[in-house]
Amino acid sequence: MNTLALRLLKIVTLLLAGLFGFFVFAGNLMDYNSNYEFVHHVLSMDTTFEGNALMWRAFESTTVHTIAYWGLIIAEAIFSLLAFIGVYHMLKNIKAPGRKFNQSKTFGYYAFILGFAIWFFGFVVIGSEWFAMWQSQIWNGKETAMDITSVWIGFAILLALKDEDLEA
Repeated sequence: MNTLALRLLKIVTLLLAGLFGFFVFAGNLMDYNSNYEFVHHVLSMDTTFEGNALMWRAFESTTVHTIAYWGLIIAEAIFSLLAFIGVYHMLKNIKAPGRKFNQSKTFGYYAFILGFAIWFFGFVVIGSEWFAMWQSQIWNGKETAMDITSVWIGFAILLALKDEDLEA
């Protein structure tokens, strides 16, 4: 097996994850209002099924909406930063012994932990299930969040594969 190629693949996937997180973060800042509207409608549950028995879970407070949105923006920024730091450490150790290269993947693991927290816990568990986002025909991000989570799982599994010493 070409261990160097596998190491490069791991670095590239982490770099792409970091770029994705950065673009999401930047997009939320550059198009603040339309993305804020998403958070507002999900938390207020105003586009869920009529007569929904779960409406007691809704938050009408714009202050809560703003805090939740900024929490999301900050988490996305940290996600991308962790991924970029991981890429740096992995590149720095790309030709190091397997043990050292494996240790250099730590920030990548932290990035994917946070990625799972954002897209699976935040959007699927909280947004879709707690706030019944799945009921909205307009403000339903569950499928996209599941797609992103599936990619993160694949990337995290790839990253977790143990690297051996490079062949001479």
